[in-house]
Amino acid sequence: MFRENKNWLIAFALLLLAYPLVGHLEPYTVQIILLCGINIILATSLNLVNGFTGQFSMGHAGFMSVGAYTSATITTVLFPSFFSSASGSYLFIFPLLLGGLVACFMGFLVGLPSLRLRGDYLSIVTLGFGEIIRVLMQTTDFVGASRGLPGIPPLAGFGWIYGSILVTLFVLWRIINSRYGRSFIAVREDEIAAEAMGVPTTKTKVRAFMVGAFFAGIAGALFAHLIQIVTPSIFDFNKSFEIIMIIVFGGLGSLSGSVVAAIFLTILKEKLRGLQEFTFGYDLRMIIYSFLLIVLMLSRPEGLMGRKEISAFLKKFFNKNKEAVQS
Repeated sequence: MFRENKNWLIAFALLLLAYPLVGHLEPYTVQIILLCGINIILATSLNLVNGFTGQFSMGHAGFMSVGAYTSATITTVLFPSFFSSASGSYLFIFPLLLGGLVACFMGFLVGLPSLRLRGDYLSIVTLGFGEIIRVLMQTTDFVGASRGLPGIPPLAGFGWIYGSILVTLFVLWRIINSRYGRSFIAVREDEIAAEAMGVPTTKTKVRAFMVGAFFAGIAGALFAHLIQIVTPSIFDFNKSFEIIMIIVFGGLGSLSGSVVAAIFLTILKEKLRGLQEFTFGYDLRMIIYSFLLIVLMLSRPEGLMGRKEISAFLKKFFNKNKEAVQS
């Protein structure tokens, strides 16, 4: 068991070593690092649906908003006194998990009827779901309506976000390498053949949808308690498109690719803010994003990593060096 989970234990140890070092960085740098972490959770969870199961979902921002509003309502509206105290950061586990579970339940409600559809029809339904959630939040006074929900306690620090990344990647890795993961891949490769071989395709797709929605809700809860305000405009179609770009850029079917692309594109997005000084205030980042995606699709249609993990490249590199030394 130790040998099987050795890499995860090393990652956990590195996380513990990095935790005290973050406090010596500039607040802006820390903010970018934390945003990278949230995008990693969003990208890897969506990749389970789009990359490993082959279903094109465009409503991931909707599940993110469910987790964000659920957790923020608990910590800001219902029980503010519990989370404004010194022990509030320890109690954050409860709204965090509840945000993920409510998003998971919404994933079940949306996935059960819509995942009988395929291709463009499924993407339209999931896009419509994201817009329905956004409009509901925009018209509900209990959560601030279009004004949003400000004054959220800053509970999501480096430990919570990067600890959540480690849990997310570990759970997704175990799922993908289990019989459920083989069912996901079978549905992706040929849904009709998988059905003929006894794979319950609809149940398989719903499971993937629920797991992806759960971790999107976790990311939403972390995001809300990082920026300390949530508004419906944050979770519009552009947010879903941004997450899709990350997984396409990194490679559909590669967790490592999603991690690398999330870090690269998040940093790029922040560095491109300076362009607004030369474009009269217009935000051209999504245009540059789209241009990069077009260039990548023309030069490398499978994305940076394709369907491979970084461990495969490292193994190939070390084997080549080993052969060179032996020769």
